[in-house]
Amino acid sequence: MPVLNEVDYLERAVETVLAQDVDGPTELILALAPSTDGTTELARRLSAGDDRIVLVDNPRADIPVGLNLAIRAGRYPTIVRVDAHSELETDYARRALTTLERVRAANVGGVMRADGRSPFQRAVARAYNSPIGLGGGAYHGGTQEGEAESAYLGVIRRAVLDEVGLFDESIRRGEDWELNLRIRRAGYRVWFDPALSVTYWPRESWPRLVRQFSATGRWRGELVRRFGRGNSLRFFAPPLLVVDILLALVVGVLQLTGVLGGWWSVAASVVYLPVAVYAVLILAVAVGPGGGHGWRDKLWTAAVLPTMHLAWGWGFLVGVARGAHDTVDTSRLGSRNTPLP
Repeated sequence: MPVLNEVDYLERAVETVLAQDVDGPTELILALAPSTDGTTELARRLSAGDDRIVLVDNPRADIPVGLNLAIRAGRYPTIVRVDAHSELETDYARRALTTLERVRAANVGGVMRADGRSPFQRAVARAYNSPIGLGGGAYHGGTQEGEAESAYLGVIRRAVLDEVGLFDESIRRGEDWELNLRIRRAGYRVWFDPALSVTYWPRESWPRLVRQFSATGRWRGELVRRFGRGNSLRFFAPPLLVVDILLALVVGVLQLTGVLGGWWSVAASVVYLPVAVYAVLILAVAVGPGGGHGWRDKLWTAAVLPTMHLAWGWGFLVGVARGAHDTVDTSRLGSRNTPLP
């Protein structure tokens, strides 16, 4: 479990990991980045109270570095990746181990069940759980078991990691996708099992959400530079939306200033159609069933969805054009998280 500034979530996440009813010895290795909100002190108290908790320092604060430090410190033949912003069902690990053996896979993952505590966080969770929000990946609500492109978190055979290599430390976001690409190219199965689910608590404020999705989009652009069409087509939808919106703005200015007129103006107006369809789709999702706790949740949903898409899409375009370089997700940095009302 890589950990950075998670004082509000860490204890519950640790409790759910230690409560796993697996037949055999277990350990929980926390890779501690330099936190500023009391997370490190909390982790030390938790470790002092249970000898199954092992602490390793992750001074660089990069997720793949922390994961590799934790894996190298591990003693057992199966690696269960967990997140400090997540909560596991008691039978999660046992079910995953059973599936791992049943289908002879190298990595098994399940469904991310996002949840929220405030209207804003619930809106983000609703977007995560919607096929419109994150592009319909299997682990965002899939129901059909089978081979998958990647796995959410993942329960991985250590022997396969030793063969294909650990997480690529030059990739700061999307490192799980790249690892699963290597696993699949080595001839092993990555498997999705919808019977496995993990509760995930998304970002609690708009600025944090923007920073998260902008960084993630930029790294996806970097992965496209590196691996081309190894990337799923669904990753290209947000940047195409951004491009169309920019074109619509340009066309609108040219029409208003009279530079573009006649049939050229009519033909160019086609760029408005995708934007209009997208706006209707967002409103339909926002006011549709599953709206949660009232009008505030619905309004936040209408704001959150385009925020996620446009931040991710713009980041993607920058990543494709310039690369990700040392881009980091800063949404976990700073003081304690302050939920929106």
